[in-house]
Amino acid sequence: MQTGKKQWSLDTTNQTLKEFAKLVNGDKAARKVRKNEPLKVGVDLGTSSIVLTVLDQHDQPLYGAFEYAKVVRDGIVVDYIGSIQILKRLKAQAENVLGQTLTSACGAIPPGTGENSANVVANVIEATEMEAKEIVDEPTAAAKFLRLTTGTVVDIGGGTTGISVFKQKRLVKVVDEPTGGSHMTLVLAGYHHIPADDAELMKRDPKKDSANFPIIRPVVEKMATITKNVMATQLAEPVIVVGGATNFKDFVKAFSHTLGRSALKPAFPQFVTPLGIAMYDK
Repeated sequence: MQTGKKQWSLDTTNQTLKEFAKLVNGDKAARKVRKNEPLKVGVDLGTSSIVLTVLDQHDQPLYGAFEYAKVVRDGIVVDYIGSIQILKRLKAQAENVLGQTLTSACGAIPPGTGENSANVVANVIEATEMEAKEIVDEPTAAAKFLRLTTGTVVDIGGGTTGISVFKQKRLVKVVDEPTGGSHMTLVLAGYHHIPADDAELMKRDPKKDSANFPIIRPVVEKMATITKNVMATQLAEPVIVVGGATNFKDFVKAFSHTLGRSALKPAFPQFVTPLGIAMYDK
């Protein structure tokens, strides 16, 4: 990471994200894995998907797998058995490609969701025959992957907006609010008078980005207002937005306008937190 007078940038992390995106759900690993090579694994149980990431001991991505799911609501696992079944499939897929058994993993929860939530995530991981090494909060995991020592990470998930403020590697503020991608879906469903499942598919369709965004823009503005209120007491820049709900073309422009300062978005923002989670697997 660059420090001092040199400006922090997303260049290195964007390159890693682009390389990782090519590996996700593919039939090849980034390189041949040595027999019994130590691997670092991250499990992100999200509201709309479950992501499994595999890194080497130098935090370089080796493989990733994900599956859309509805097993989590507002950061809380609501379908324990379904979570285990999906994670078992993703683990088997990764092991088949890597040629090696995954033995441990780290997980994450939205900030402030409590010890019970962390225990459930750990239990899901261990039910797939991996040791749960650590459960961290999602924006902090994102900051670790971004190698951000001072700044604000806004992790916009399916059910919540998590905000972590860092100053000189020290976490000084953590906030989590129940506004996320699922709220965008509900707004679309209400506007078009369609079921939420249909609205979710509509939201994910990049061809409908321009038509969808004006409808869900008030949700984005609310996310930015939440962040603005946090930064009023703990200001730290740069502001980085991550999470799959940020994938709209005009998201950053609208978010920055309400925030009153420029925000940055990495390439493939949905993979930032999962990669950061894996970095905690020692």
